[in-house]
Amino acid sequence: MTTIVWFRQDLRLEDQPALLAASAAGAVIPVYVLDNEGPGEWRIGGAQRWWLHHSLAALDASLRANGSRLILRRGPAAETLMALAEEVGAEAIHAVRHYEPWWRAAETKLGERLCLHEGGHLRPPESVTTASGGQFRMFSAFFRTLSASLPPDPPLPAPDQLAGPDQWPQSERLEDWKLLPTRPNWATGFDVWTPGEEGANDALDTFADALRNYAEGRNLPSVEGTSRLSPHLHHGEVSPRQVWHALSGAGEGAASFRRELAWRDFTAGLILGLPNYARENGRPHFDRLPWRHAPADLKAWQQGRTGYPIVDAGMRQLWETGWMHNRVRMITASFLVKHLLIDWREGERWFWDALVDADYGNNAVNWQWIAGTGIDANMFGRIMAPLSQSEKFDAGAYIRRWVPELRGLPDAVIHDPEEAGRRPADYPPKIIGHREARERALAAGRKVR
Repeated sequence: MTTIVWFRQDLRLEDQPALLAASAAGAVIPVYVLDNEGPGEWRIGGAQRWWLHHSLAALDASLRANGSRLILRRGPAAETLMALAEEVGAEAIHAVRHYEPWWRAAETKLGERLCLHEGGHLRPPESVTTASGGQFRMFSAFFRTLSASLPPDPPLPAPDQLAGPDQWPQSERLEDWKLLPTRPNWATGFDVWTPGEEGANDALDTFADALRNYAEGRNLPSVEGTSRLSPHLHHGEVSPRQVWHALSGAGEGAASFRRELAWRDFTAGLILGLPNYARENGRPHFDRLPWRHAPADLKAWQQGRTGYPIVDAGMRQLWETGWMHNRVRMITASFLVKHLLIDWREGERWFWDALVDADYGNNAVNWQWIAGTGIDANMFGRIMAPLSQSEKFDAGAYIRRWVPELRGLPDAVIHDPEEAGRRPADYPPKIIGHREARERALAAGRKVR
């Protein structure tokens, strides 16, 4: 019997339950479908497209080493898969369950022919529910319930062998998809990444060796204190279960990162119950908030030209490498929403296009948390002070790395060179003063109340 394995954001051979089940049933045809229409406005962004190109190439190489190969097709996912199943005589399509609204719609269209497996989360998000059976809307309550069912199941091994069909179906060429970037001066630092399952395992090994410093180092932009696992997790090159069990010990670093894995599960559950969370305020009364339409300010933020060094460093790191330090993500997001009073959805869409790890649930929930518009969110009146945050978390070296105009400034003035009278001529003045921005944001918040 021939079966199809539908790869999506689960581009790995280990802990791949769909692949394991299909290989036990007979001949396997691994397939990736590039569906640019199903997701609509949420089709994969530019940075993710770069990653996808290299991850698919790595997956195909791994499959070929096991006597198989990856078939590439383009089109609406459900219709393309059904047509392929008829073409090769496949009775079943195996896949790991996904929670983005467009994937759930495609899964529904495939009907009984689709065999879904759990493998993208610590526990299936729909299984971690309130006493009444609903999805949690507060992380603290979700985490308590999830923790009672942890640790997760051990990861599954890769199949011992992969039998292929007597005749392979036609495959499109990866190069013809033109996933690699063409915009000038963009993605010039993407070579810091190694997409693919092997790169994910190397990153996990490196992080596990340095885990003892994570709880403190994760907040310091100037040190390599974060896991760098987020794009590998997003594209499914390593599973949350693999990560959980690789982080041995019960120290503060392991506990802190495991909580972040749980947050990832929480956001999946939230979009399961609220699929439009990336478009709609979680608290509807924020629909009345008077956002500013300020294209010039938005562009200055995107380009890292706001006059706030920590903000500019983060936005330039994002443009060059497709990633930004987590602490700086909060600072830059808060700056857009509170200092510039620009709708959080503008920032969410920019991150969606520019981040190699842009995840529908995580991106939407995190932006709404910062904006104060979400269900489980920070208060709108809490306004991060980027200048003091920069100093508190010792971001001097980080700023010098990403804002070369300020490279010659000492620590005493680099966080706020304008205030110290040391702003270089080629570095922009502050787009708005902190006090002025704070007062404007608080006034807007009062209108909502």
